[in-house]
Amino acid sequence: MILPIIMAGGSGTRLWPLSRGNYPKQFLKLHGEKTMLQETITRLDGLDAAPVMLICNEEHRFIAAEQMRQLNTAHNGIFLEPVGRNTAPAIALAAFKALEENDDATLLVLAADHVISDKEAFQSSIKSAEALAQQGKLVTFGIVGHTPETGYGYIKRGQAVDSGYIVDRFVEKPDLKTAQSYITSGDYYWNSGMFLFKASRYLEELKLFRPDIYDACQNAVQVQNNDMDFVRIDRAAFEACPDESVDYAVMEHTQDAVVVPMDAGWNDVGGFAALWEVSEQDNQGNAFVGDVKSVDTKNTLVFGGDKLVTTVGVEDLVVIDTKDAVLVAHKDECQKVKQIVQQLKADKRSEVTFHREVYRPWGKYDSVDSGERFQVKRITVKPGAKLSVQMHHHRAEHWIVVSGTAKVQIDDTEQFVTENESVYIPITAVHALENPGKVDLELIEVQSGSYLGEDDIVRFEDRYGRIAGS
Repeated sequence: MILPIIMAGGSGTRLWPLSRGNYPKQFLKLHGEKTMLQETITRLDGLDAAPVMLICNEEHRFIAAEQMRQLNTAHNGIFLEPVGRNTAPAIALAAFKALEENDDATLLVLAADHVISDKEAFQSSIKSAEALAQQGKLVTFGIVGHTPETGYGYIKRGQAVDSGYIVDRFVEKPDLKTAQSYITSGDYYWNSGMFLFKASRYLEELKLFRPDIYDACQNAVQVQNNDMDFVRIDRAAFEACPDESVDYAVMEHTQDAVVVPMDAGWNDVGGFAALWEVSEQDNQGNAFVGDVKSVDTKNTLVFGGDKLVTTVGVEDLVVIDTKDAVLVAHKDECQKVKQIVQQLKADKRSEVTFHREVYRPWGKYDSVDSGERFQVKRITVKPGAKLSVQMHHHRAEHWIVVSGTAKVQIDDTEQFVTENESVYIPITAVHALENPGKVDLELIEVQSGSYLGEDDIVRFEDRYGRIAGS
């Protein structure tokens, strides 16, 4: 049986300001009613496969767990990378873990942030590749390209073998003229970054070509800590692992690389131009999401937030509106968004990492307003959820319940606070907030004090195993 491994560790900087460090594109609803991660999981429905194993960064663990919970589907755990080390080590972690349970596991390695419109064609390519994987081949899926794309790497096919072709060579991103020749020849495929192989075979080849990565990952999984849905490994051992892609580490060197064609409406949504391409468009070529009104507008992508967005007399634009940032770019220049992100990083702007709305394991908060000595948040606590028992050295808090019922602990006192009621938490008071009800708890929090940073939290008890943060 196939064990799907979904890699969800990317940062998605080319889709800023929608995608940010603490909430990258794989967790966003960019194409359809589900997030990209959820679409990747549901795309496997009907395939003879085990529940998925997810690999993600430590800081995204609660977002990933919540999105898995929303699907109400079984999974094989959420493997946490202490630090990002690219795809070769990530797959090695999954392979070592899979072999603990099944010494003949066949891994289907998928990215969490791809759009695939033809589910049947997607599954058909996987099924046709299974026999090759059972023979010990390392299968990569080559996308049948219909246009010359300069943003993708390519795979040149060689001799036919069963349902695929021996890989002749991998090719870096070409210029337009070269890409056109690739498409015309019919011998080249776009490199999808999806794979199918036995866990044991991948580790054999990794040990052969990159023993340093093999050893570091093997050492890392020797120490495992299971925490709810999460599997943690030895941080120091994994930090010592080199940063390398699976293509450079294994696929370009192995003699057993095979490419199986896939023509399934694939797009890696690597930027806003790609997002426009996969979005539903009107008869003027416009793709609008949110509350949008336009006049004399053509071939434009507008991704709106909470506000009305209007356009007049424009063409080939990208307009992205979020609660705390707006991007306006020409569709042909969208790759330069990464340069904006670099500037923001240099200026140490929080917008690189955080949205105004921040998700936590217990719910979320929206930083509505702030000043020199105050901050106002709208807080949503899920039914049955509880914030940590905590204390602040520098700020007091005032909670006003908008809807639902709050169970509030302040030092040794416990009370219930309902709609249109409020409670005050003095500086240094030990306190906790819980939603004992069946519906979301909504409240307004007003913070006041000399320092309002998220790191002014001393935790005494936390059901989510956190040490810092809120």
